[in-house]
Amino acid sequence: MAEERHGAVTMRGNAMTLVGPQLKPGQQAPAFTLTGAGLKPVTLDDFKGKVKIIASVPSLDTPVCDAETRRFNEEAAKLPGVVQVLTVSMDLPFAQARWCGAAGVDKVTTLSDYRDASFGASYGTLIKELHLLTRAVFVVDRANKLTHVEYVKEATNQPDFEAALGAARAAAS
Repeated sequence: MAEERHGAVTMRGNAMTLVGPQLKPGQQAPAFTLTGAGLKPVTLDDFKGKVKIIASVPSLDTPVCDAETRRFNEEAAKLPGVVQVLTVSMDLPFAQARWCGAAGVDKVTTLSDYRDASFGASYGTLIKELHLLTRAVFVVDRANKLTHVEYVKEATNQPDFEAALGAARAAAS
């Protein structure tokens, strides 16, 4: 059975249980298989040689996740070409594609963990009570080591963009 971290985050002030480990900088990023456009499997290895900013969000169809993903899309244009921004949610790939089209988001790759929540369980972002992912940001270097980890304590708050972007720039240099 996966580790559970009771009260690790809150959502609108309510304590939530996260399933999976609390990752830390310096650890190897867990492998994952997520679902991308066209229901195709996408793995961590698909981004080999890239610096990855992986943003875990509850749903793109909520105001905070919408604003966060739009911000990362804007910032992605200013980052070195070796940096890839991924946003992972439980939203179905069709909903993610519709949202990206409506929002004009074209520099962030959206991926879905809807099949088995394995990303959430491996990265410690699965909210047990809601079967959604909590808000978190991971920066993974070219060797797939974590260089930045933030589990946003209150899931309705934005992450520390500057810390994540700074970590990505440092990993890319």
